Amino acid sequence: MRYRPVIGLEIHVQLSTKTKAFCSCPADVFELPPNTAICPVCTGQPGALPVPNEEMIRFAVKTALALNCKIHKYSRFDRKNYFYPDLPKGYQISQYFYPIATEGFLEIDGDEGKKKVRIRRLHLEEDAGKLVHEGDSITRASYSLVDMNRCGVPLIEIVTEPDISSPREARVFMEKLRSIVRYLGVSTGDMEKGALRCDANISVVDTETGRQSNRVEVKNMNSFRFVEKALEYEFERIVKAMERGEDVERETRGWDMTTKTTVSMRGKEEESDYRYFPEPDIPPVVLSDEYLEEVKKELPELPDEKAKRFMREYDLPEYDAKVLTSSKELAEFFEECVKVVNRPKDLSNWIMTEVLRELNERNIEITESKLTPQHFADLFKLMDEGKISIKIAKEIFPEVFETGKMPSQIVEEKGLVQISDEKLIEELVKKAMEQNPKAVQDYKSGKKKAAGFFVGYVMRETKGKANPELTNRIIQKLLEGE
Repeated sequence: MRYRPVIGLEIHVQLSTKTKAFCSCPADVFELPPNTAICPVCTGQPGALPVPNEEMIRFAVKTALALNCKIHKYSRFDRKNYFYPDLPKGYQISQYFYPIATEGFLEIDGDEGKKKVRIRRLHLEEDAGKLVHEGDSITRASYSLVDMNRCGVPLIEIVTEPDISSPREARVFMEKLRSIVRYLGVSTGDMEKGALRCDANISVVDTETGRQSNRVEVKNMNSFRFVEKALEYEFERIVKAMERGEDVERETRGWDMTTKTTVSMRGKEEESDYRYFPEPDIPPVVLSDEYLEEVKKELPELPDEKAKRFMREYDLPEYDAKVLTSSKELAEFFEECVKVVNRPKDLSNWIMTEVLRELNERNIEITESKLTPQHFADLFKLMDEGKISIKIAKEIFPEVFETGKMPSQIVEEKGLVQISDEKLIEELVKKAMEQNPKAVQDYKSGKKKAAGFFVGYVMRETKGKANPELTNRIIQKLLEGE
């Protein structure tokens, strides 16, 4: 490929602390009425002094450890100065000169195999407020309203090196990062609620000439799919400009969900535009060795470690292990099921197909469903005893999922118990053979697919209740013995 994208991400993770970064206002403001979770500190009133939230610092250290970062025992807060309607102080408290962590990495499944994406820095900062645009989109809004509730909500910003080589890799990185912060319990990672936000910097290299375009920042991507789609669009836009011999402007562009395009928002700021200087009202953050060891001991088993254990303990393929451990709750559900039904691969197959389908259709997590390990114990017992076929099991599963009823109850209510009466099935097969001598002759002349006709006949006569294995065995015996 002649043109190659070069992508770096700037990701904001909203921390699930009880209170805001520097005051006692609640941090979970998503469903609160506008401008009801504010105080003199988070709205920047004169004389109000910030006090750092210790839980915020602990969450940042946990995340940095999980991302293989170098933790700095000395870090400091700075003021990032800029004007915007949702920033009442006129500056944002962040970390610029001395961030809490640097030099990490996250391994992902890249386009060409395993790939380490380097993390340049991880630092703490407070969130700004929120502008609510009245209209179809930001570009067509007739006016905007300001909600200050989000001011002061604690964030960590994670900045990657430009190691990402495709829009797909950007999405994969984001998905894996969300999985990690959820495992750690430091964030919900809900993009649709703004708990995980991503800005991407993309430039394009012409591999034939070595020419590289200017860097463009892309914002307003509030789902993993939109991260991928926005970067695909921007890559194509930049390539077309380069093919025309045009210079690509260094700017910030926003993803418009309605038009599925990026639109110019403003020129790209340089770091010097923010006039960073040390925050005089907050002392430096000094971490002791004892504190770091204490936090390290709190780390849970993370997705990669859990996937390796699943492969080792349950003899699962790598793909199964990764799917099952992509969500902490799903992994826990799988292990609870294994305790009740010690058939890991069978459970894995059911969870990865039937369960995930039902969850995705309803857009819910496994913890929000009525499904329990006992449902699988009951379902597998019905199949093992020959009372239902796997086909019937899959047909009743949506009702099991929806209602929480036991499979055996549904089978009984609907009269779905499988027919395993050899004599009855044999009589039906003989009847079919008498009525269809041509199908018998076809089978004997080598057309083995003709047996399917007799299977269909038996299933029609029994309304799909005949035991398929027994039916096939009887058909083969009678046809071979003719």
